Amino acid sequence: MQFAHNVTTALRMAESLLLGSGQQTARRNAWDAVCENRRHAQDRQETERVLLRAVR
Repeated sequence: MQFAHNVTTALRMAESLLLGSGQQTARRNAWDAVCENRRHAQDRQETERVLLRAVR
């Protein structure tokens, strides 16, 4: 876990040097949206599995 934290910290530092604050915010917002879409997709798949089992 410490390794992942160190990598995240290094990436954030590189990002702050290479991108302006507006670009950083836009990238983070885009990534948050991707993660949220993945969570919704997983929820839909699980709901579908539960409903299919209930019908059988």
